[in-house]
Amino acid sequence: MAKDPAPPSARRPLSPARRIALAVGVFAAGAIALWLTQAPGPPTQQEVVRLGGQSGCATRAYAEIGGPFALTDQTGVVRTEADLKGRPSLVFFGFTYCPDICPMTLAKISRALDALPAGTPRPQPVLISIDPARDTPDALALYLTTAAFPEDTLGLTGSPEAIKAAADGFKAAYWRVDQPESTAGYTMGHTDIVYLMDADWRLSTFFTGETTPEQMATCIAERLQP
Repeated sequence: MAKDPAPPSARRPLSPARRIALAVGVFAAGAIALWLTQAPGPPTQQEVVRLGGQSGCATRAYAEIGGPFALTDQTGVVRTEADLKGRPSLVFFGFTYCPDICPMTLAKISRALDALPAGTPRPQPVLISIDPARDTPDALALYLTTAAFPEDTLGLTGSPEAIKAAADGFKAAYWRVDQPESTAGYTMGHTDIVYLMDADWRLSTFFTGETTPEQMATCIAERLQP
């Protein structure tokens, strides 16, 4: 079973800019989770499944989440949301230069998918880049060969405008953080929500960074039971 890679933060102190980015990211993720769970109209008992107080499995399909997109995958093929219909998806916004949150999240998704009970439909993992300047299709293709990541992950990138449109459809936040002291010159801050979309491209539930692989697997099985 794949292991979460050791976060770079364990090897070197976080810079002030990184600390600010992480703090804002946690706040933004909490705000999105709060919006999802407190959208108008109380869910019925059948629509709410709670796992140890985690926010995953505590929501339902909302038409506002998902939206259309047109992005290029790691093989250079333009994909839209229509290509993902017919199979559930696990959608995450991140980038290949991400030092810790993105690799840890993708490794978590891999472990959750490996833990799914027999007979559970396996969602398509989808990584949508928020860093089009560096995340070309070739860069995504190389990044997604990482052994700890799901081997069938679909990587998507595109123009800044196309990525913003996709992120807006998921109410996902991201922002540039300048790091003049680094060779890269900048990093990206972003929310850490993983969205479980059903086979009709509707939000089924979502997971925050606190959700464990075991909780994610249990929730996916509950939501996607045939």
